[in-house]
Formats: sequence, structure tokens, C-alpha cells
Amino acid sequence: MRTGGQMLAQILDQLKKEVQPGVTPKQIAKSAAGYIQEAGLQAVLLGYEGYPDVICISVNDEIVHGIPGKEPFKTGDVVKLDLTVAHKGYVVDSALTLIAGEEPTGDKKRLVEGTKLAMEAGINAIKGEGTRVGDIAAAVEKVLNQHKLGVIRDLVGHGVGQNIHEEPNVPNYGVAGTGSVLPAGATICVEPMATLGDWRINVAKDGWTIVARDGSLGAHFEHTVLVTDNGAEILTLV
Repeated sequence: MRTGGQMLAQILDQLKKEVQPGVTPKQIAKSAAGYIQEAGLQAVLLGYEGYPDVICISVNDEIVHGIPGKEPFKTGDVVKLDLTVAHKGYVVDSALTLIAGEEPTGDKKRLVEGTKLAMEAGINAIKGEGTRVGDIAAAVEKVLNQHKLGVIRDLVGHGVGQNIHEEPNVPNYGVAGTGSVLPAGATICVEPMATLGDWRINVAKDGWTIVARDGSLGAHFEHTVLVTDNGAEILTLV
């Protein structure tokens, strides 16, 4: 998973440079497919419960699970790249949010920076063996609330390893000291999802894309993390 995580991180790092106004999500997905093949990784998302592509690309009010389409990015679009791959049968998962064609300012900056900081706070809350899921959830929620963001409640982080979604669920809100106890050696995805408005979501007509019910902009960050004896190791860092 360490090796796969490094390769995944490098692919995402390359893809984010390609997200520019005038480029389509479909073109990014085509690049992703090439990088995955070149690295000798398995494209876990392709065909997963019928999902039709190798990467999820969600734009603006789309929170997660967006199917890459042919509508070009516009300057200022809030773009989420979410990639899941496997290396030698073990799955790693990571996501990031960026603004097409410009540096984030104002509310977009609050959204993107707040969501990323919430992910980092969740990871920092992992103090090794014995950490409870609620410790992570409470840390994520605290930062999202500080940035006055809508905390998506119907979607969660999760265990990961031999499958894309394993136990336990890792919500982005909760109470410290509660929930499942994490043993050393566990691998989980910490992935806050947030909006500039309300937390409620809908599923789009394509049956996959999760959108903010009130149409507000959304962000998503995710790392695959290993619980160590006395802390955490991020497996999907460049």
C-alpha cells in the first residue's frame, strides 16, 4: 500500500496540473487511464458497481462521484479529483480539490483551505493504537465548523485495504472518545466533504454524482492513512 500510495500521489500531482480552463473532465480521465496503465496499477473504480470511468471528477456543486464529462472547465470552477487504484491487490484512495485557472480567493479559498485543514486535523487526531473513530470525526468537524462550512453527513471516510470500502466507517462529525477503536496496522481513508451552504445532498440523474441540494459549491480531500503504534502515516503523499 505504501508503494501504491506513492504512485497514486504522483498521478494526482500530475493530473492537477492538467486541470485548466478549456480542458474537459473526459480528457483528464483519459490521462489518468494512461498513467494508471503506465504505472502497472489496477483501475479500481472502472466497473465498480457499474461506474464507467477510472477516476471521479466532480465540479462546483458536485461533491463526489462525478462521472467525467465533455463540458470544458471554466476559470474559477471548483474541481475535485478522486482516484482509487490497487497495487498487488491492495487498494489506496486519495482526493483533492483545486480551482481551475486561478488561485482560490474569498469563499472558495475558505472552502478549499478549510476542507484540507479538516483532513489534516483528522489525521493528526490519530495517536496510534487505541484511537477511536470519534476522535477523528470530532477533529474534522471542529475545523469545518470553524470555517463555517456545511459538514456532509451522509457520506463517510472508511477502512481500505483489500477492498475499496471496508469497516469501519469514519464520519466527518462526531464525539471524541466514541466509536470503533483502531488497532495499529489499520488502514483508513480520512476524507472530509464540505459545502459553502447546507450539508444536505442529492444524487444526480446519472445515478452516481452526489450534488449539494442547495446548489452550493463543495470540496473534498482524502488521504489513505496507516495507523501506527503511536501515530499515523499518510500513504498517499508525494
